[in-house]
Amino acid sequence: MKKKLLSILLTVVMVTAVFSGCSKKNVKDTPDDTKETTSSVSNDVGLVGVAMPTKDLQRWNQDGTNMEAELKEAGYKVDLQYASNDIQTQVSQVENMISNGCELLVIASIDGDSLGTVLAQAKEAKIPVIAYDRLIMNSDAVTYYATFDNYMVGTKQGEYIKEALDLDNAAGPFNMEIFTGDPGDNNAKFFYSGAIDVLQPYIDAGKIVVPSEQIDFATVATANWATDAAQSRMENILSSYYSGGAKLDVVLCSNDSTALGVENALVANYTGEYPVITGQDCDIANVKNMIAGKQSMSIFKDTRTLATQVVSMVDAIMKGGEAPINDIKSYDNGTGIIPSYLCEPVFADASNYKELLIDSGYYTEDALK
Repeated sequence: MKKKLLSILLTVVMVTAVFSGCSKKNVKDTPDDTKETTSSVSNDVGLVGVAMPTKDLQRWNQDGTNMEAELKEAGYKVDLQYASNDIQTQVSQVENMISNGCELLVIASIDGDSLGTVLAQAKEAKIPVIAYDRLIMNSDAVTYYATFDNYMVGTKQGEYIKEALDLDNAAGPFNMEIFTGDPGDNNAKFFYSGAIDVLQPYIDAGKIVVPSEQIDFATVATANWATDAAQSRMENILSSYYSGGAKLDVVLCSNDSTALGVENALVANYTGEYPVITGQDCDIANVKNMIAGKQSMSIFKDTRTLATQVVSMVDAIMKGGEAPINDIKSYDNGTGIIPSYLCEPVFADASNYKELLIDSGYYTEDALK
């Protein structure tokens, strides 16, 4: 009996040892398998930092929202930040993106010259940088640039004015004033140059006259593209050069926020026939003015198109390849030519805004009422 009991006890011990060994093996394997799976997921789902300048302008809200949505749809995590048009805030946000493990940065800079130091950190960490819509200047950390063809934006504005005033046939002279954007925004210079290159021959011939004589870029620039700054300057121009009943025929405005300031000033201080006014971005307030006859046109840069293109660039880079580009000559940021992708802008006016903005789903009809 004792021998039988001893045999049973030995059997139990042996079985327990076998299962204990299996249990230890499984415990050991499980963390290793989990670790490998987690590592794989981490590599596949990269974190992309998206730095936008401000929420104060409608277009940047749309850019940020579209970018975030498309990146997430493509399988990436997104750190989207807006800097309230404050340079130091944007610098801090980019620093945080770098320290928090962002593997790629998409940056629409407030001031193209302000990010050199922080982007040196990105370069040291081997983080690619895509300059978004605004070229980042004097930094060799910029890998790519994605934007609309900014010179073409200006030429389309100039050509619109040329056609609207029939400059090749009309006798003139026509009175014009000029409002462009922030002097620290490299794009503003391209917008200005594109338009002036079209209009300069008519200025030289005396067919276009600028009564204020405010023509050079530095004089007509508008800090931060601010509506109130454009409105204040337009009010001063109207009181100084148009108070005696002189007719204002055209105002070249590089974007919608400056155009809105001009239009606000005209409503309160000008009683003549409404001038031709250009713009850019198709902001809701400006499209409403366009429908009401208070703005002639606005360049439409479909931010969905640009966001889609940038996502394809991000995806190519994150997978170890090169981003698709279509321009290797236009944009020198002071350290060399930045490989770029340029989307083509179009213009909207009262004749085609429904097709471009409503039928495409960019806005609802109710939003423009």
